[in-house]
Amino acid sequence: MNMQEDSSPEDRYARANAERDKYLQRILTSQSAKKLVVAGPGTGKTHLFKEILQNRSNSLTLTFINALVEDLCLELGGISEVRTLHGFATNLLGKLLNKEIRIFPKLAQVIGEDAKILLRKDVNFNEIFHNRNDTSEHIDFYRKRKKYYDDFYGHSDIIFALVICLEKRRNKIPGYEQIVVDEFQDFNQLEVSLIDLLCEKSPVLLAGDDDQALYDFKHASSEHIRRRRHDITLGYEAFQLPFCSRCTRVIVEATNDIIGNATKNGHLQGRITKPYQYFEDRNKDFMSHSNPKIDYSQLKSRQIPWFIGKQIGKVAKDLRKAFSVLVISPFRKQSLQIASALKVKGFKYVEHADRHDSEPTLPDGLRLLSNEPESNLGWRIVTKCLLGKEDFESLLKETNKHGTTGIREMISTELEARVEEMIKVLRRLKKFKPIDEDHLRIIQGMNVDLLEVVGAALTDKLDLAPPAKGDPGIRKIHIKTTTIQSSKGLSADYVFITHFDDWFFVGGERNTLTDRQICNFVVALTRARNKVFLISSTNEEPIFLKWIEPQRIEHTS
Repeated sequence: MNMQEDSSPEDRYARANAERDKYLQRILTSQSAKKLVVAGPGTGKTHLFKEILQNRSNSLTLTFINALVEDLCLELGGISEVRTLHGFATNLLGKLLNKEIRIFPKLAQVIGEDAKILLRKDVNFNEIFHNRNDTSEHIDFYRKRKKYYDDFYGHSDIIFALVICLEKRRNKIPGYEQIVVDEFQDFNQLEVSLIDLLCEKSPVLLAGDDDQALYDFKHASSEHIRRRRHDITLGYEAFQLPFCSRCTRVIVEATNDIIGNATKNGHLQGRITKPYQYFEDRNKDFMSHSNPKIDYSQLKSRQIPWFIGKQIGKVAKDLRKAFSVLVISPFRKQSLQIASALKVKGFKYVEHADRHDSEPTLPDGLRLLSNEPESNLGWRIVTKCLLGKEDFESLLKETNKHGTTGIREMISTELEARVEEMIKVLRRLKKFKPIDEDHLRIIQGMNVDLLEVVGAALTDKLDLAPPAKGDPGIRKIHIKTTTIQSSKGLSADYVFITHFDDWFFVGGERNTLTDRQICNFVVALTRARNKVFLISSTNEEPIFLKWIEPQRIEHTS
């Protein structure tokens, strides 16, 4: 038996703390102006940020995940200005241009639809901006339509506009004592361009993990973090945070199983090699002993909410104190269905959290018109939803001919009156004023998603919820349901990963398994602090389950 095995728990914990502190101190004492910290899930990035930002009166922390902004604001309150990239770009561009900057996140999708009709071309404007295709012939079309649409900015072109502005006026690049950038593995070329500009005036610390790269849909690439790790000409000093203090031992070990088998099978090529180790801690050891395995079950889809409720009841009986639950599903529809079913089963605090970025909806347009009745963007979205295809396309072509005429002036008085009725009803609902049958008729003509929101609001306001069901001891347990990509930045004591099947997680074809799908599962798995439940909806064991050592899995029903 070696000395470590023979030592007391106090000695082991002291050594673990000392070893973790060595990695932290290397970062804090480094004099490099450019630091890159490769940190796996739950390895203490927020603690690092607090330490490196201490005693700095002018610092900036950037990420693009709203959930992380909220958490970081709580942790770094009073220490650093915390912003999303979009929020930072909006604020700074407004100062540089001396005007109010208004954001409509889906503007690129709106103008992309315009291009299909007016140019007869399928143009992905987000891709143009994200990849810095500055010379694209379509940018001029975008700018003209943007101007017509009340000069709103979208999420991609606001950063593009700021980058172009700062590249031309480098003397306007703001300076900070320290800049911290989180989740750098999910940055695209446009966002990297902004960070590179900020580096010209300020010391920067980039933090990320290429094993958690999820956002290739916004043209992000883990190559940006890998280059800064391996290319010394870029001037970054690289560091690691290897100790996971979030997850129990079995989750850390299972994560290493997944990464090991992925690389053995030729995936994750070029990844940054990094240790990912369980952190020895008294409380974590207790939870690891209490939850030594990952649960795996095979259930029909309709049984999943029942199973989640059953397991929550078991945990509550064992713990006898409050705990948090996160339910992660591959797709939004699955997540919404589970949230609805759990509410029906009597759980009072069920929240669906999703960064859903669908095409513009009727409520989007109505909200714009409620604030600004003449808004061309608002009328454009509303008419797309309410007019027939031919009528809408004809109207859109007219806007292209008469660029100074507002859409409201081009539509029929009947349509205008119908939209105004909808806006009035929305305002009544917002103020919880009574609604009659005519109001309900108008609401029915709006949007299914809006009806869900209205129904939930009225249920809460008027106490129309069904009679409480189930064990009263667990009704107040907080449950959050979400998708895999929206789970980034979240964590919970107990995590249920549903529809854990190859059909949903790897597209049904194991021979076409992608790095992103592997990273999806790594992120989902490591959201849990105490225990993970994997739930399949078919009888076939998924490939990721086979990549985890069998002794770490407990089959339940």
